[in-house]
Amino acid sequence: MTGTMNLRSRAQLLGCVLGLRSLALVLWGIPGARALDNGLAMTPTMGWLHWERFMCNTDCEEDPDSCVSEKLFMQMADLMDSEGWRDVGYEYLCIDDCWMAPQRDSKGRLQADPKRFPGGIRRLADYVHGKGLKLGIYADVGKLTCAGFPGSYGYYDIDAKTFADWGVDLLKFDGCHFDTLVDLADGMFHSRDLAMSKGKNFKAKPNYTEVREYCNHWRNFADIYDAWQSVKSVLDWTSSNQEKIVDAAGPGGWNDPDMLVIGNFGLSWDQQITQMALWAIMAAPLFMSNDLRQISPQAKALLQDKDVIAINQDPLGKQGYRLRKEDNIEVWERPLSDFAWAVAMVNLQEIGGPRFHTISLASLGGGLACLPACLITELLPVKGKLGFYEWTSSLKLRINPTGTVLLRLDRTN
Repeated sequence: MTGTMNLRSRAQLLGCVLGLRSLALVLWGIPGARALDNGLAMTPTMGWLHWERFMCNTDCEEDPDSCVSEKLFMQMADLMDSEGWRDVGYEYLCIDDCWMAPQRDSKGRLQADPKRFPGGIRRLADYVHGKGLKLGIYADVGKLTCAGFPGSYGYYDIDAKTFADWGVDLLKFDGCHFDTLVDLADGMFHSRDLAMSKGKNFKAKPNYTEVREYCNHWRNFADIYDAWQSVKSVLDWTSSNQEKIVDAAGPGGWNDPDMLVIGNFGLSWDQQITQMALWAIMAAPLFMSNDLRQISPQAKALLQDKDVIAINQDPLGKQGYRLRKEDNIEVWERPLSDFAWAVAMVNLQEIGGPRFHTISLASLGGGLACLPACLITELLPVKGKLGFYEWTSSLKLRINPTGTVLLRLDRTN
């Protein structure tokens, strides 16, 4: 879930992403659902999160360049400032689990590990803000975090004040180590005071109308990892449950399929294109989890592609969906502002070479995407104008195995 309060005068905190892992979701009259009224996340949140790439590495003696530490986050802040990440929209630098000391202080407050964060979170927040960025932090609704550090159960008010005093802008509020669903619900209620949650290991049927009142975005499925099977599983789950979740998304509240793993080790180039394209179609929060110090120019260009980011950030705020699947080709579409549409064609076949797929333009956007005509632009994998097409036309495209072709359709008179 995601929820926030105006805990400090200069800014609001971005609220919780309750990641409901291994979840069977049920529709609860979602259309028109009321969003958390904090003025935040009017488009999907963008930033960097340490978890998938750096996990719970606390050994700064053995691995000083990759441990969860003040040094790591300051280096990432420097790069987000100097290498154009902030300028294209990646504004949140987020700490995940394993930042804490093993115990609270004598006043019951959370504290950063003194060896790995010698200046504390307040100094880190000031440093991040000085780069024109915002700082996110992590807490857990239960008695312990998922990695076994102190949880917020019984300390919700103290932790809310602590994060506000430190100048934190966003809280990822996890869901491990709670005793009952009542405890979880109580913790999520307090997320208004805390901020943003990504829960785990919680099997329930969420009421998205209520979730949106507390959260700016929420996790639906298992943690992503740096492998095609993981990305594909997220897409399979999303398309299988789209009738239950798509209408829940909109300005102020978004479904979160988890982090972008582009620029790491496990995905081919075509698979990285597929993740970027489909996260744009799904109106997903774009939280990279990679090493910006070592990212390739190719992966950097993909993550910073302004045309693809524009689809993700489209102000209409409608999540896309899978239109159909046939012979291992999926067609996804998303309505955009100014009557435009984004369309993605995914080749799920993992054997052989590129395949051709022909699509009738009259079948897109409920028959309206290209009525009476449209200009079609290919955004991925190669950028270029394909030309003007009439409503009665067909379009034939070549798609690499596990790759995607992302298009933008702009209606013309």
